[in-house]
Order: sequence, then structure tokens, then C-alpha cells
Amino acid sequence: MLSSTRHALNHRHILPTSLHYRSYSKPTTASAVSKPTVTKKKYSELPALHPREYALISNTHHARHPHIPESGISNSSSTLSQPLSQSDLRVGPIASSTQRARRRHVRRNDDSEDTNIPESTDPSNSTPHARNAAARQKRSRKAFSPAPTDSPTTNQPRNQLATEILENLSKFPHCILLTRVGQFYESYFGQAAEVSSLLNIKLTSRKWDKQSVLMCGFPVIQLQRHLKTLVQQNHRFVALCEEFARPVPPGIKPSYDRRVVRIVTPGTLIDEPFLNHHENNYLMAISPAASPSPTEHDDLGLAWLDVSTGEFFTKSTTVECLYDDIVRIHPREVVLPRKMESVDPCPVRAIARGEGFVVSYFDTASSTHLQSLSHVPDASVDVRDPTATILSSQESSAVSILTGYLQSNLLEYTPSLSAPRKEADKARMEIDAHTLKSLEIRDGVHGSGGIGTLLGCVKRTVTSSGTRLLSRWLCSPSTSLSEINTRQSIVALFHALPHFRRDLRDRLRGVDDVARVVQKFLLGRGNTDDVLTIGTAISVWSFVKSRLSLERKLHSKEGDHDSEREWACIHALISQIEDLPGLERKIQASMDPTRLGSSLESTEEDTISPQELSAEDKWQLGHRWTINPEFSEELSALHTKFQRLMRRREDLESDLQRHYVAPSLTLRSSPLQGLHVHIAKSKRDAARAKASTAFTVISESNSTCCLFHQGWTQLGSELLETSQSIASAEKAAFEALRNEVKMHEVQLRRNAQVIDELDVALGFASLAADMHFTRPQISDSRSFHVVNGRHPTVEVGLLSSGRAFTPNTVSLCPDSQLHVITGPNMAGKSTLLRQTALIAILAQSGSFVPADHAEVGIVDRLFSRVGAKDDLFRDRSTFMVEMLETADILRKATPNSLVIMDEVGRGTSVRDGLAIAFAVVHHLYFKNDCRALFATHFHELTDMLGCTLDYRGAGVFRKVGFFCTDVEETELGTFAYSHRLRPGVNKESHGLKVAQLAGMPPSAVAVASEAISRLKSDVWIPSFDGRALKALGDSLTSDVGPFPEL
Repeated sequence: MLSSTRHALNHRHILPTSLHYRSYSKPTTASAVSKPTVTKKKYSELPALHPREYALISNTHHARHPHIPESGISNSSSTLSQPLSQSDLRVGPIASSTQRARRRHVRRNDDSEDTNIPESTDPSNSTPHARNAAARQKRSRKAFSPAPTDSPTTNQPRNQLATEILENLSKFPHCILLTRVGQFYESYFGQAAEVSSLLNIKLTSRKWDKQSVLMCGFPVIQLQRHLKTLVQQNHRFVALCEEFARPVPPGIKPSYDRRVVRIVTPGTLIDEPFLNHHENNYLMAISPAASPSPTEHDDLGLAWLDVSTGEFFTKSTTVECLYDDIVRIHPREVVLPRKMESVDPCPVRAIARGEGFVVSYFDTASSTHLQSLSHVPDASVDVRDPTATILSSQESSAVSILTGYLQSNLLEYTPSLSAPRKEADKARMEIDAHTLKSLEIRDGVHGSGGIGTLLGCVKRTVTSSGTRLLSRWLCSPSTSLSEINTRQSIVALFHALPHFRRDLRDRLRGVDDVARVVQKFLLGRGNTDDVLTIGTAISVWSFVKSRLSLERKLHSKEGDHDSEREWACIHALISQIEDLPGLERKIQASMDPTRLGSSLESTEEDTISPQELSAEDKWQLGHRWTINPEFSEELSALHTKFQRLMRRREDLESDLQRHYVAPSLTLRSSPLQGLHVHIAKSKRDAARAKASTAFTVISESNSTCCLFHQGWTQLGSELLETSQSIASAEKAAFEALRNEVKMHEVQLRRNAQVIDELDVALGFASLAADMHFTRPQISDSRSFHVVNGRHPTVEVGLLSSGRAFTPNTVSLCPDSQLHVITGPNMAGKSTLLRQTALIAILAQSGSFVPADHAEVGIVDRLFSRVGAKDDLFRDRSTFMVEMLETADILRKATPNSLVIMDEVGRGTSVRDGLAIAFAVVHHLYFKNDCRALFATHFHELTDMLGCTLDYRGAGVFRKVGFFCTDVEETELGTFAYSHRLRPGVNKESHGLKVAQLAGMPPSAVAVASEAISRLKSDVWIPSFDGRALKALGDSLTSDVGPFPEL
């Protein structure tokens, strides 16, 4: 019997439990089964430092503090040489024996590790060593003794953990170091104060070598939440130091190696849950041609990469254009050569920092192992274009900086990069940074893609990757006539076939982000759900191809030959999809969809409650099984054996219940009792079992009883060993599937890009149907003719409040290339200007446009000077900002550009403003020779341009047209704005009417009204000088009075 008892106790170190576990920082809930069993104490329950104590510790180089009790990690096999992963957090029946061993063993103080105290609620049951350690800990908390400050180097703790932390702090001084210790990430020394403040967690201390050291920490399961706070919100760099158990014989105290496996920065996020799936997360490198302080016209090389998707681009630019490029690309982090760090002034650094981007520095000369580009061709590169991948020297230098920076930060997670795609300036419409912001194309007051932005208004995509592509298209519309017409032909086909469109959109909704899934696999990450994502995507791609082929055949039989060009365009797109039937069959045959829903990697939100587990699930170690048992003969045999053992367990449980008349008897396992027989109602059911020699009592309480039974111990051990073997076989099967997916990387990426374009086209077609858009006619001419055009975002806002939008017609042509627009405030001048620019963007992006009819000549550059605000941080007034934008337009606009300008010259005197307005029109007309809309309140400008009776300019300004809006007044004294544009000049701004609408006090309105009437009279206008104005002021005060009664 003693031998059997020892046999049972020896097995309890590898047995799971569904009954007994502790939660680290939260009460036990339905999801608590995934919480780590690490300690009974919370950091929040530890004594906080007294302000005087914290001040004393802060004055030392390394502080000391009382020790925090924590659970150690055991290493009983060589398999523990891997870093602890999220799956190690599982407790209860689905945790492996290795993981339970890690949670259960306790580290004790020796030369290699710091002191830990066992989790024992009863000191009498603990060892003398544990009782002494507990007493030392209690004494250390009663008295605080700050470390001396005279010799910081000799007073450093010397145990292994402290030494490793100090070494990593010296290696990565620019990072916050989070060190894995058991089931926690901890921060020590001076950084602990900063981390606790940023994360709002308890700051405490622990004792190392008789020194108090500041520390704070949090459970591993909370890592992603705190990374979001540190990296994404506070722009800190975080070095993750993982622990790796050294192989030691069973029964020997484990020891660990710790090393930094990755540095997390804003631009190097991989698959973090807080990563925005609808936006790219770019890391950009900038390299100058020669000088670290380049001048305005010096060349620069740009290289930017989304680590999460593998999308890689390069571009040549100049310092003058860098601001526009960096705002359009919108990287999360910018890397500059190290030599730029000490240069002052440095315009490149100023531009990057000016937009609030995180700026880092890297020296390629200090990196001896720069990663070379993979020879795998980029799926986005047109192999028919021999210059597609030819990089300039500046671009090559930027690529070297980028790849070197990636390797120095991602370390063990450095991806294998494909060749970058070179971005050509002439292939897209250039939209400067001011225009991107003022037109709210991507970002608005409600954030990126929010309400009021063009992206938020036209988005009808059903996939996250399609949304990212749509955003790039709107920020960089095409200037290729053939490309634009091809996109619009596909949109036209889907617009004409609503049922076909809805079928495809419904199927695409089931496609996950394939690009990011493939990238996860290339980085050695991912789980079985990701494998199924690939299989689902391949299935949808096959459906799309077959559905398109079938639909085309049906239309051909019906004699529909008018849409042959549209069908040819979509066939050219879909034919790029490569069939992958072999990979699809392997995935479908390998995965068991009925078992999916739990991954090999768990997160804070990915928890399973005991109530959700079936009887079979409770004995699945490591993770819930997802691989089809028929994947291999080995796995099939193991599952057969497991099912046989489960039936034997059920039979044994029934036999014991019946033989000992114990209905509450169950066969269980737990880390404390091992494999045992549990009787829930011991007073009623335990008598016969206790009296039998087949049982040995392990523990009991007033209501329950746990007993040892040799037959169950032997059967349960075999059951758990089989379950562990299945888990190992499934892991090997998953690795094989992941490698299979990696072999088809290029095909998967190319197919995903085709589906993204299809998703955008389907979205454009749905938008056209919903908002009654029409297909524009695109040409290489300089015309711009839009009949009854509408502002898409303003129209949506008006419709939501039950109002209608007033459309307007704009016709810019070689004979009338510049329009001067006058009219009252609030009458729609700015809206007209913006809608004209947005129609050009939509048309060249491949979308239909909000108009009854549209003819758009290709626009190479789009400029907007609409709306302005001061920039006091850079010492720029509102008028200065306006002049900077105006100067930029006058320098860069070309004959094929479209310029919209509003209220140029405001913010200064009437004479100065009028002079500036005329100079700008003169320059646009004669120098830039571009299409332009110029809205102004300076009606005198129309006289300077020689407005004729047919509202055209006179003499050399004959190509200038004049248009206006009005205010319609009624006999009852009410008024309404007429937003309809008409030829003419309106010399009334009606500013008082806007003041009334804004709620200006009636007394102030009365004074302003009297002043306007007198200024317009023949008496006052000729004598518009200082004395006359003084007399006017006195007259108004005497007539109206200082406080008129109304």
C-alpha cells in the first residue's frame, strides 16, 4: 500500500485538474481557467513604498526592497529549453504535465537564482527552509534600510537574475526592459518607477544581496495590454527578455538562461492584438545622398515596410517633397542614419518630428550581419517592367538602414524580406500634405477613416486588407489612363449586376487577412486557426473564379455583347489568381472544424471556462485538439487508444459508484492530490470507500473526501500519457502545415492582392448603387466638366438629418481654365471647391463619382488652400500658414494640375489682401497655366480682372470666368442661402446674416447694421480716411447710443 501511495504521489506532478486553481489578480470567474497559477499574493497587496523610502531608494544607483513571493518554475525534461509561451498559462485539465511542473516547483535561494517562498498557507506543513525564508521576509518588510550611495558599482546585486538584468539594461539603454520571471514580466531598478507610473501598477521593492531594489511587475497574460500602453500610446521601446530552462535531470533544482528575444517599437509590430487591421503599420527609413544635413533640393531615398503584412516599397524624393510623402505614407516610426542625430539644423529630422512620428537612429556600419533581400520575387512587382526593381543609390541605402534596423530589433523574429516595389512619381496623382488634411481624405477630426472623411464615406469593403488598399488608392490616385479605365470597367460590370455583386461580397466576408497570416507564419508564429484561415481563403478564391466564369457564360448565351470589354477586364484580373487545390485539400483533410475555436497560443481574452469543457476536453493537455485524427496513422492510433481509455475510465467510475453506493464519486486529478477519487458528499457516500482496503484517504473536509485508488492511478497515468502524445503529434502536424503554407508564400500573397482589388471594386460598385454615382469619362485632355456634382461626405451628413444637397455644375476648359467665385458667407463656396477636388480623386481612383455626368482630364497634382489655422508651436500665425501653403502651390502647380483656393489674402489689411489675391490669380493664370477655382470676398478683384457683361475676363484675362452664389430674401425679412452656382459677380458678403445665425447679441447687430448702411452711402465712401472714420464712430455712438435698447 505504501508503494502504491508513493506511486500516486509521484504522478501528481504531471496531473491536471479541473477543480483547484488560483487566480493571480482577479477573482475566480468563468474564464479564470486560463489564468496563471503563480502566487496567492497580488502586487497590489504588497506594501507600497513610503515617500521617504522611495526618495532614499531613488538616490542610490540600485535600490533594495523586500522580496515578492512568487511561484518558481520546474524543469523536469529537456523540452523545457523552450521559452515560456502564452499556452503555458493554461491551468487545470488542459495544461500539460510540463507546464504544471513549471507552475508548481519553487525556486530557492542559491548562487544562481533569487530567493522564493513556497505557496503554503500552513507554516507547519512547510519545510524548515521555507519557514525561515518566510520569517526573513516578514522581518524585511518591518524594517527598511536604504543602500549606501558611495559606491554604486560595488553595491550591485550579484545573483544571476540581477546580473542578467543589469547586462541587458546596459545592452539596451534606450529600452524599457521587461524580464520574464516565471509567470510574470518584471521591471527592476530605476526603470521600475517609470513603468509603474505608465502602467498604473504597484511600485514595490525586493531584497537582493541585502540591497533593496525597486521593482514592479504584472502577469504574463497581461503583456499585450501593457505593450499597447507603453509602445503605442507612450512611444516607448520595450525589450522583451524571455527565460529558457536549462536541461537538468529530474529532481534537480532548475536554472534558467535569459536573453532579449525582441525589441518592440511602434514600427515593428507583428501580430499584436492592438494592431489596427484597417491601417498599415509602416516603418520608414530615410537616407540622404551625401550630406547628413541635405538642402531643399537634395535627393533622398525612402524605404518603408509593413512588418505585419510584408508590403515593402521604395521611392526617390527630395527634401522639398519629403513632407508630402511622409504625411501620405503615414509611418508609425521613422529611422534615420545615426549621423543625422547630432546635426543641427537637420531639415529631415525636423520634418519627421514635426508630424509627431517616432524618430529612431541606426548606424549600418555598426551592424555586421545585415540581412540581404530574399530572392523570392515580390508578388506586387510587374516582372514585365525591367525597371520595376532598379533602385537608386539613395534607395538602396534606405533599404540597408531599414533591414539593419529590423534585424537589430526583431532579433529572433526577423522576417525574410522580398524585393521592394519601387514607387514611381508619374504613375499617381500627387496630393500634397496640406490637401490631404484639408480635404479630410483619410484623417479627420474624428480620427482615421471616421465620420466626415472621404475614406469613411466611400468605404464599402468587406475585408480589412481591402480597406487598406482603398486608403492607399484614395491617397495616391492613378494617373494611368488604361489603369483607371480598367478599374472603372470592373466597377461598371458589378454595378450592372447587383445579385452577382452581392453573392461575391457575401463570400468575401469570410476571408480573413491572408497577408498578415502568411507573414505570421514566416515569422514562426500563428496557430491552427490561421491554417484554417488559409484553407478558407483558397476555397473562396476558387468559388470566385468559378462564379465569374459561370456568369460570363450565361451573359454570352443571352447575347449580351455590350459588356465584353468589362468582362475582359475582370477576366484579366481574376486570371492572376493561382489555383492551390493541393494545399486546400491538405488543410481540409488535416483540420477538424468541430474542434476549432482554441489556439496553440492563448491571449488575455482567449480563455475557456471549466463549464465549456466536455468530458473529453478535460483530459486534452496543452490545448484543445484541432488536427483531424486521420492526419496520420500515428495520430489515428493515439486517438483510438485515447477513446478506449476514456471508456475504461467511465466504466471504472460507474463500477465504483455502484459497488460502493457513492453517486457523488468521480475520478479526477489535480496538482495537489494527483490522480485521485473524489467524493463530493463524503458524509453520505464515503463510508464504504474508507472502509475498503482498495482506497487510501489523501485528504478530507467536512463535505468532501479525496482518496487514492491504485487502479485509477494506473489507468489515469496511461490516459494522461496518451493525451500528451496526441498533443505532441498535433504540434508536429501543425509545423508541417505551417511549412507547407510558407512554401506557397508568393502565390498566396499574389492571390490576396487580387482579392483586395476585387473587394475595392465591389465596394465602389455598391457605393455607386447606394449614392447614385455615375461613371466618369477619363481623358488626357485638360478639361474638367461635371454636371450637378455633389460633395459625397456633406451629402451623407445632410441626408442623415433629412435635408437635400444642392448640386452644382463646374466646367473648366482651355477657354475658361480659371474661375473666380464670389458670394456670401455660408453660401457653399468652400463646399463647391472641395467637391471638385474630391470628384477628381474618386474618378482617378477608379470609382464612380457623385454627379449626373462627368468628364475629367487626368490631374497630375492636386492642391488645396482651403481653411487654415495658426501653428503657434512653430511660430506661425494663421496668415503665415496661409501664405506658406499659397507659396507651395505657386511653385509646384503644373498645366495638368487642379488648384482650389479659398479666401487668399484674408487675415491682413484690405489693400494688402486684395493685392495678394490679384498676384496669386495672375501667377496661376500666366505662370502655372493650370485649372483653378479661386473663391474670394474681394469683389474688387473682379474689376481688376476686367469682368465683362458676359462674365468673362477682359483682354489678357479672357480665359477667366466669374461665378457666384446668392442670398434670397423674402418680403417678411427672412432669407435663405441659394447654394446654386451661376455666372456673375456678387459684391455682397452678407456677413451680418451669418452673425445673426450665430446668435450675436441684437444690440451688436444693430450697431453693425447702421455702420454698414452709412459706409455704403455716398457721404462716407469718398472720405474713407482716418478723420472720416472717427467721425463715423462718433456719429454711431451718439445716434445709436452706447447701449441701444432693442
